[in-house]
Amino acid sequence: MAGEFSRTSRIGDQLQKELASIIQFEVKDPRLGLVTINEVRVAKDLGYADIYYTVLGMDDKPEKLAENQVALDSAKNFLRRRLSQEVKLRIMPHLRFHYDNSVLNGARMSALIDEAVRADSKHSDSNDE
Repeated sequence: MAGEFSRTSRIGDQLQKELASIIQFEVKDPRLGLVTINEVRVAKDLGYADIYYTVLGMDDKPEKLAENQVALDSAKNFLRRRLSQEVKLRIMPHLRFHYDNSVLNGARMSALIDEAVRADSKHSDSNDE
């Protein structure tokens, strides 16, 4: 039971909560949309934290996603400094931002499944006649 949540996953959860708050209330970059932090994966040596995010309503606009990536990359030193003030760690990991396209992939897979179900039901209806 105690091994289910490692120290790095607990740190990742804490960083996720704090980052979401800091990005929402303190980052004033106009290029930044409504960012949602989906997951934070922290390296075992606390050297790096990989942050996976999505941006509300920007899945079909690659140029806007690129602007958000640039805005987050330019704010990462500020975010790291603010995180070090909020989260008490001896070593604050370097932040690396990655766009999380799993939500987009999930929606696409769901649409494909719905299409397959419709085609299957249409095929079974034509066989019943």
